[in-house]
Amino acid sequence: MKTTEIRIVVHEFENIGELPEADQVLLREARRVTSMAYAPYSGFHVGAAVLLGNGTVVTGNNQENSAYPSGLCAERVAMFYANANYPDSDIKSIAVSAAKNGILVGESVKPCGACRQALAEAEVRFNRPIRIILDGKDAILVLQGVESLLPLSFSKKDL
Repeated sequence: MKTTEIRIVVHEFENIGELPEADQVLLREARRVTSMAYAPYSGFHVGAAVLLGNGTVVTGNNQENSAYPSGLCAERVAMFYANANYPDSDIKSIAVSAAKNGILVGESVKPCGACRQALAEAEVRFNRPIRIILDGKDAILVLQGVESLLPLSFSKKDL
């Protein structure tokens, strides 16, 4: 038997002012679009902002549906919009924020498994890690690359 340890590095910031300026701008956009989410069932409003390699920032928010599996998370809305409209531009970073009753959530919001897999695919597609900024009132987490969120991920090399 062989044992392998997987190490994950997470940078934690107490508030938005501690982040580099580019991250602050992106996170403010993610916070802004939480208010435009369609979340009549959960009341959990999520916003995402994606910075593309060409300098463009695109946003998305969660879109719920009474048939729950038919909705879509903010992260994938933003990434899929970016891929559909800027197919040749890589994703440099993504910021994700969430609010409940108009108030920023306490614990840093984390992407679901499907969003983690979509982020992993974007990294493979453009052969570069994505900077991930996860917002919360108690802490803002910053990770360099989806492997920190999804170790041992499935990719085209597994096919």
